[in-house]
Amino acid sequence: MKKLLLSLFVAATLWFIMFSPWTASLVNFWCMMAFSAVILTLLAYFMGGLRLAQLRFDLRELFMGLLIALVLWGVFWLGDKLSQQMFSFARPQVDLIYGMKDGQNSWLLSAALLFLIGPAEELFWRYYVQRQFCGFFSPNVAYLTATFVYAAVHLPSLNFMLIMSALVCGLVWGGLFRIMPRHFPAIMLSHALWDAAVFVWFPI
Repeated sequence: MKKLLLSLFVAATLWFIMFSPWTASLVNFWCMMAFSAVILTLLAYFMGGLRLAQLRFDLRELFMGLLIALVLWGVFWLGDKLSQQMFSFARPQVDLIYGMKDGQNSWLLSAALLFLIGPAEELFWRYYVQRQFCGFFSPNVAYLTATFVYAAVHLPSLNFMLIMSALVCGLVWGGLFRIMPRHFPAIMLSHALWDAAVFVWFPI
């Protein structure tokens, strides 16, 4: 448990630096995000015994990952429309999130989300954190605990829409990992594809 708590402390610190209004202006968000992704992957590897050779991709995993990403994009498209009807602050907060990509090269940003940031988050939050929690709690409690922590690290952003987005994504990806852990490659791929789609290719 000590290793897990230390890893979560590191992740929470990185997310605080990136998102809090007191520190975000001190760093380049995308450089910090890429750095954080590397740190998360290293933590999953050294603290959680991650073995990349266990991650095998085939056409089935590719199809499943694409389908999950597509469905989740649709959920967020619908959620965006509903939230605009319910909350006056919803769209401005979403626009603040999209403002993070202003001035960035779309190709480089897509590559970073696809090949580094998206995969790293799944390797850390699901393959490492959720699996480790299973050693202390029942699988369902471990799933909910990991999801809560994943959403909680976004609290320093003070952006309700971002926090809720993290919660929904955590529930979906964590839930899928709970019921079909053998298809983790598809889950990781869906995260990478969804990140690039919702943020660069087909913004909502």
